[in-house]
Amino acid sequence: MPKKKTVKKTLSSRRIVLRTGEALVEGGPDCLCAEPEVVIGELDGPVGFSIANLMGNQVQGHTKVFAILDCDVQVRPTTVMVSKVTVESSAYTNVLMGTVQAAIANGVLDAVRAGDIPKSRADELGIIVSVWLDPAVLKEEKLDHAQLFANHRQAVAKALKKAMNNEPGIDWLLKNQANITHVYHKMALDGEL
Repeated sequence: MPKKKTVKKTLSSRRIVLRTGEALVEGGPDCLCAEPEVVIGELDGPVGFSIANLMGNQVQGHTKVFAILDCDVQVRPTTVMVSKVTVESSAYTNVLMGTVQAAIANGVLDAVRAGDIPKSRADELGIIVSVWLDPAVLKEEKLDHAQLFANHRQAVAKALKKAMNNEPGIDWLLKNQANITHVYHKMALDGEL
């Protein structure tokens, strides 16, 4: 009996139903750090369904918008950003829907350019980015928009890379579980909260 040929599917040919990732990028004052959580998957699956629901179910203070490079220039893969913070002022909105929105769009394109997201799948995939923008940015005397942009751009690209590569892997997590303590839990244990 002849041997069966094993065909290894590449990322560009495999179905990407739903993958998740997160990343933290710091630089500048603490309020400029970026810690997005991302979900990526095919538009004809649960991610596409979620994107349609998010866009059709707008909630005051938690508006969902497409990631854009600029007005009239939506990024691909289709990317929706959702704020983790309740938006209560136009000043905050201007930072979130300006600097951070553009940074997210650029981070998505960086992930495509790096090959983490197959370019050939850009029209088939959708991304949801849950974004944290510290309200303390409004207290900055001179907000460093360049650093804020760089942090969010890098964090989105990093989170997407981790999502597409299923990182961290379960073996790494099991091996390192005892050596990792959540930073805020550690601060609480040390009496710093």
